[in-house]
Amino acid sequence: MESHVSHHRARESSGRRRPRNRRAVLLSAAAVLVIGSGAAALAAAGSGDEHPAAAPAATAEGAAGTPVPDGSAASSAVPSTSASASASPSASASASASASTSPSASAAGSSPAARGTAAAPPAAPVAKPGTAPVTFTGLAFDTCTAPGLATMNAWQGTSPYGAAAVYIGGKNRGCAQPQLTANWVKSVSSSGWKLVPLYVGAQPPCQTGSSPEKLTADTAVPLGTTDGNDAVAKAAALGMRPGSTLYLDVEAYNTADTSCADAVLAYVQSWNRAVHGSGYWAGFYGFASSSAAGIAKAAGENAPDLPDAMWYARYDGAADTTGSFPFAAGLWSGHRRAHQYQINQKESYGGATVTVDRNAWDAPVAVVG
Repeated sequence: MESHVSHHRARESSGRRRPRNRRAVLLSAAAVLVIGSGAAALAAAGSGDEHPAAAPAATAEGAAGTPVPDGSAASSAVPSTSASASASPSASASASASASTSPSASAAGSSPAARGTAAAPPAAPVAKPGTAPVTFTGLAFDTCTAPGLATMNAWQGTSPYGAAAVYIGGKNRGCAQPQLTANWVKSVSSSGWKLVPLYVGAQPPCQTGSSPEKLTADTAVPLGTTDGNDAVAKAAALGMRPGSTLYLDVEAYNTADTSCADAVLAYVQSWNRAVHGSGYWAGFYGFASSSAAGIAKAAGENAPDLPDAMWYARYDGAADTTGSFPFAAGLWSGHRRAHQYQINQKESYGGATVTVDRNAWDAPVAVVG
């Protein structure tokens, strides 16, 4: 991959490879009511684990960086059920329009300032979209550069996949996207594919290496707003309508660095508020033992404005979102989880070959058309 963050092939920055690709101030009782109403609308409407993407550039389909294993060891209680390249088409995922039934924790939390770290200024919570997200359950793939239409058509119905993740923007997106246009989105969606829009936003200040955009404690909130609005604009330009779920890609970092973790959380919360304010749902991509763990910790502490869906990277070969889920069982339940369980797999279907990362998906996707 390119020298900056791109596809998830950019594994964690524990001094090896540069990745690519806290808490909110106490809310008033009125603010809590606003968040609660948003959650009710959702329910009623029915560290050596860097992502594989930052290393050498990949400009053609199938090019991928060398994987670095997830630092979290696979549980012996979770059997390996990874799909092979020869998986039967019957394994294709089928779309589900069911809504999330257990909104993520969004009650008031404690202020970073109380812990002696940089605090985000108070921000009024933004009500979440009133229409439930469209979800997909099955297998999904992601690859750095969106494949051409011919490849997508060849894979449709012959591969075990029913959804594909695409990098819609972000200053840290490292792969060119010559295929990714509104016409491409419309065409692949019309043929039956579900799409997962991924935005490679500002990266943590404590990551090693360099990224085109890094946040700081002082810039976390304004950058989150700017990047969230940009993610919405990029999605809308591709024909992904309000009601779509946009995923923010935050690569691995040292979560033991509390000032860094607080800045990341402030950025994510600000990004989420901006996305929600435009009528989109907010998802999050991160590593089970680092960036995703930081968000899960905040959820356990009832921080506000957290992601509506969690896409976690844990390379244990388990194609599920339950037994492999590394956090508290009640978090992001109800069709709001995705699991990147295997990476850099060269697969051929219908005469077309692509190197992909494999994902078990039970979470929201884009709304097109």
